[in-house]
Amino acid sequence: MNLPLQVTYRGMTASDGVDKLIRDRAAKLEQYFDRITSCRVLLEVPHRHQSKGRLFNLRIDIGVPGTEIVVNRTPPSHNENEDVQVAIREGFDIAKRELLEYAGRLREHRRSGVE
Repeated sequence: MNLPLQVTYRGMTASDGVDKLIRDRAAKLEQYFDRITSCRVLLEVPHRHQSKGRLFNLRIDIGVPGTEIVVNRTPPSHNENEDVQVAIREGFDIAKRELLEYAGRLREHRRSGVE
């Protein structure tokens, strides 16, 4: 992976398994767009409710030429005891879609001859 990646945890302790999952998912983003300049991931547990369990917020900032793609993935309020792997998977799925959309707009922009 050539992608410069920064992973930050807030309100929780980092684990090797979670860290590896984030790094693997971030590396896969390069398959969809190979000009990513940076990737910052924030995984946090914002508050702890006795009855709700742990809910995870995930923010992914992807630097690409000319702009930055930001994904904020917060769980629905009705979702109890959300799994950290689900939060990571869904967040990176959104990032993939956003990255593919950006790459498509970039190709269309080039195709139209506008520089």
